[in-house]
Amino acid sequence: MSEFQQVRTELGARLRQLRETAQLSGKELAERLRWQPSKVSRIENARQTATEDDVTLWGQAVEATPEVIEELVEQSCALMERQDSWRQRHRSGLAALQEDIRDLESRTRTFRVVEPGVIIGLLQTTEYARSVFTRIKRLYNAPDEVDAAIRVRMRRQEILYDPSRKFRFIMSEAALRYRLASPEVMCGQLDRLLAVTALPNVEFGVLPFEAPLPAAPINGFWIYDRGQVAVPTRTRDLILRDPEDIAFYERSFEEFHQAASFREDARAVIVRVLEDFTQQSMD
Repeated sequence: MSEFQQVRTELGARLRQLRETAQLSGKELAERLRWQPSKVSRIENARQTATEDDVTLWGQAVEATPEVIEELVEQSCALMERQDSWRQRHRSGLAALQEDIRDLESRTRTFRVVEPGVIIGLLQTTEYARSVFTRIKRLYNAPDEVDAAIRVRMRRQEILYDPSRKFRFIMSEAALRYRLASPEVMCGQLDRLLAVTALPNVEFGVLPFEAPLPAAPINGFWIYDRGQVAVPTRTRDLILRDPEDIAFYERSFEEFHQAASFREDARAVIVRVLEDFTQQSMD
């Protein structure tokens, strides 16, 4: 067991002890917190890292002292900082990582995403996701949990149909064209994107090759409400909470938004790429 996993196991055990001292079952605690019972189990069994908010709410629900809650929050924050390493995160399992992301998304009302290199996870088809996870597994030597990770990713997509959420997606034309799967799978993926553009709470933009850009789209980024920004790199997932960092990425998003094509213009780009893949699949 890695040192990271050992510390996460210890945190889960502490939280379980607090729950049991309060004479609450996992289901009862989940009801108090308005969580899925499986989340309580994942945290206690060290399959998911409890965030600062998770620990605070947990401590309050079991009537822990402020001193105990503060100690556990510090432990959680230290774990989250270490978990930013993609190698470390993927050692915990592909499915566990998807559960962590799903939990963050459940607390978010407005999503702003710029993605230059891959179809956004919330928009991926099953087979495209399979191709992506297979590559991640090889790259990071992650546990063989591809099917489980796909199931969680597909459950994540249910949030798209919640009218109280707003999604503002921007992708490059290059991301639509990169051959991360067979032409047949890419055709199905592009059909999926055409369907998503019709959702009333989804704003979908494409950066066409011919569009003048404000900057090179080197890295994608996710802005969750106005509370934090996730910037994935090849070796580390940067989680930024500093107001100046958030403001920087908000400005970057608006600049890419100005360069992007939307509505029928975006659909025209998707259709153009779809026709190219359709031709490839026939060759």
